Amino acid sequence: MEWNLQKLFADDETWEKDFKKAESVLEEIDAYEGGLSSFATFREYFKGQRKTTVLLQRLYQYAQLKSDLDKKNVENAARLQRIGHLLNEFRKKTAFEAPEILALGRKKVFSFLEEDEDLQDFRFPLEKLFHTHKHVLDKKSENLLAHYGRLADEGGSLHSALSVADNEAGEVTLEDGRTITVTSGNFQTHLAELENPSDREKVFHAIFRHFDEHKHTFAQIYDTVLQADVARMRARGYDNTLQSYLFSNKIDASVYENLVAAAKETSGLVRRYYDLRKKALGLEEHRTFDRFLPLAESRSKFDYPEAKELFFAAVAPYGETMLEKAKDALKEGYVDVYEKGGKATGAYSSSVADTHPFILLNYDRTLSDVFTLAHEAGHSMHSLFAGETQPVPTQSYSIFVAEIASTFNEHVLLDHFLKTGKGTKADRIRLIQQALDDMVGTFYRQTLFAAYELEAHRLAERGDPITHESLSAIMVSLYKEFYDIDIEKEPAKRYVWAYIPHFFHYSYYVYQYATSFAASLKLYGMVEKDKEAIEKHIGLLKAGGNDFPMEQVKRAGIDLTKKEAFLGVAERFETLLDELTLALED
Repeated sequence: MEWNLQKLFADDETWEKDFKKAESVLEEIDAYEGGLSSFATFREYFKGQRKTTVLLQRLYQYAQLKSDLDKKNVENAARLQRIGHLLNEFRKKTAFEAPEILALGRKKVFSFLEEDEDLQDFRFPLEKLFHTHKHVLDKKSENLLAHYGRLADEGGSLHSALSVADNEAGEVTLEDGRTITVTSGNFQTHLAELENPSDREKVFHAIFRHFDEHKHTFAQIYDTVLQADVARMRARGYDNTLQSYLFSNKIDASVYENLVAAAKETSGLVRRYYDLRKKALGLEEHRTFDRFLPLAESRSKFDYPEAKELFFAAVAPYGETMLEKAKDALKEGYVDVYEKGGKATGAYSSSVADTHPFILLNYDRTLSDVFTLAHEAGHSMHSLFAGETQPVPTQSYSIFVAEIASTFNEHVLLDHFLKTGKGTKADRIRLIQQALDDMVGTFYRQTLFAAYELEAHRLAERGDPITHESLSAIMVSLYKEFYDIDIEKEPAKRYVWAYIPHFFHYSYYVYQYATSFAASLKLYGMVEKDKEAIEKHIGLLKAGGNDFPMEQVKRAGIDLTKKEAFLGVAERFETLLDELTLALED
């Protein structure tokens, strides 16, 4: 139940040999600059790039996974830094590629592809490049931007340093006189277990106090992120920052706008859910930090082998192909199951080209962990489907579709539990609550954050001041609009924008959680009506990154430019909310 990293490299010494090999390959790239107009050079360059990409990705994956097994190990951390630096050098070295290919012209470049069948693997990546041609700069400018790349990303590093490295655990004295230590890793557990509202408020404040105390610095750091995005937008000739992040994947701004509109229109369901929670929990007021309180205490425990079998049983009705991939995803040696000292927290699936994906878990036998297993297995299944059908250049799928397979698995597992009567009544209530909480967190909360990002970027685009007051004002307004909650009543909650790392690391990223969730739910509904529709789902997973994501989703039967595509989330939410109401009354 641990990773076998020998499936990547036999040992650290073997990794070192391939690292030196990658360094030498990078030294050879300069020889291709200025020569891509020759078919022979073009062919040699791209075939070499394919091998180099696989090598660099495997080197990075090994270093990252080994580091995540023991974050305290300095040698592992240094290895990860070294490959990170090499990847950055690779981006600098290949900065000439895009402008030089565009200068050759579409006709000549695609004529090269016709001369060698093996080059057809690069058709879509080149189609995508020519789609963005008006925003690609000349060679000198591209090289300059590449050199400033790390500086432009520094906002994320600064946020990590201030929010994590310089953030001390807080001590909280409870009403009964006990003192507990509150960290970012355990505060949600405390909020779920503490019965006294005053104690929960103290725990919540222990986490958000740091962001209150450093609000000026966090605002300044976020300003650097916003200004870097605005500079990139203007340098590349985009109309606004949203377009600068959507254009390369051919995503229409209407997708973003319709998502926000649909979430706002149906957010009354969230308020109804919180009213139900308030009544069931006997609260005078339901605060944002009360959302972690369970409506029922599930004491059921599921050993890891049992969790796998439950997941396989849920997937089985969808055909042998799906079941086979589910089992492959959780194959021995590719899942590191249990928590251990120094191991990275959370869960993820790590995949690179031409390599079986690896899953990290911190499995603790809870019902929630069973769903985490299904979620991460979905990501691995996606990568396995793409890996067996797509060539290296199109195996990697976009973030826009990345959460479809994972959340599809969650829908499948939830309904399996509910239909088969697995578990106790408390398990059933807890399951429905978890499903509703996930929908609030993945669809409504992430869409609220997407609306926040857009408003914050508009401040920067207009040249308005970026301060903790202006940023907090946006967040206060959105919480009122979405949830009818006044977060100014809660200690330091108005600085939640400083707490969310995605804002500082990945601009215009979080909306894709919501779009993927809506798409997976739509697909799941189609499959439930007609099991034959599972082929559309599998087809989407097999597509990898072979087309623009909107086109891939459309081929699966979903048009995300229409607001109706997002309303299915509200229908599912209302159905589960009705079931929860009955379960609580029973």
